[in-house]
Amino acid sequence: MRHPIDPKIDCVFKALLGSQANRALLIHFLNATLGQDLAGPLTEVEILNPYNEREFLDDKLSIVDVKARDQAGRLYQIELQLLNLPELPARMLYGWADLYSAQLQDGEPYEHLRPTYAIWLLGQTLRSGLCEWFHRFRLRDDQGRELLDHGGLYLLELSKFAAETVVTELERWLKFFIEAPRLDETHLPEWMHTQEMHQAMSTLKAFSEKERAYHAYQSRQNYLRQQISIQRHLDALQVEARQERAAKEQERAAKEQERAAKEQERAAKEQERAAKEQAQQLAEQERTAKEQERLAKESALAEIERLKAQLRDQGG
Repeated sequence: MRHPIDPKIDCVFKALLGSQANRALLIHFLNATLGQDLAGPLTEVEILNPYNEREFLDDKLSIVDVKARDQAGRLYQIELQLLNLPELPARMLYGWADLYSAQLQDGEPYEHLRPTYAIWLLGQTLRSGLCEWFHRFRLRDDQGRELLDHGGLYLLELSKFAAETVVTELERWLKFFIEAPRLDETHLPEWMHTQEMHQAMSTLKAFSEKERAYHAYQSRQNYLRQQISIQRHLDALQVEARQERAAKEQERAAKEQERAAKEQERAAKEQERAAKEQAQQLAEQERTAKEQERLAKESALAEIERLKAQLRDQGG
């Protein structure tokens, strides 16, 4: 190829899985991802929003997800998200619910609803606490019992995938999305030697060699870089704001501790003053008691002297 092409750029991604010419790739990818939850392999699907090169490359607001319906009426949505935005989980669930509920027209019964599967390829880690790169979210209770077998959300975290060897077709696809920009089409690794991977490389080659397509690819790549830069700047601002809030909280806590220390010091002084007053009161009580004791002794002595004088008078 004249230029390395990243299949994770939206226009390439849509051409890979959303064009009529690559419908076999879409079927293969869906079977690779959903095989364990489907009664049997898919053999045919209708792309509901097919990739149109002229319309897509001229419209900067093109919808870049892929929507399809199989012969049983089941719906499929595949979307690529390279930035991990805070509202992403809610957006995923809303997108699935919107596609699921849009099946019914006014007055139609719920029995017309068919399973809906939303597959998201994520460029950044969504849940850092989990090591798994494949997450299946379905309608189940705490005991694992399914409420209704009507599809669910399937998340593929590319940032966590690091398999050296390919065992499953889904691993082959993820390895392709990650390593394709570095592959040499003349010396492809062994895991790339399948009909689907050769067809996928042909799609990348078309973007590499057609000037108009490559120009659009570059424009979208630059736009993505700008978005990533903006997001990183916003993330840095959020970190700075959190640090500033933490510093203010620490300052507030320090002032509160200082106020509490002063309050404790004031309380200690108050206790000391109260203790001194109590000691003074005790000393005063002791002095009063001694004075009363002295007066009592003097009174007793005076009474004795009076009695003695009275006895003397009577004896004379």
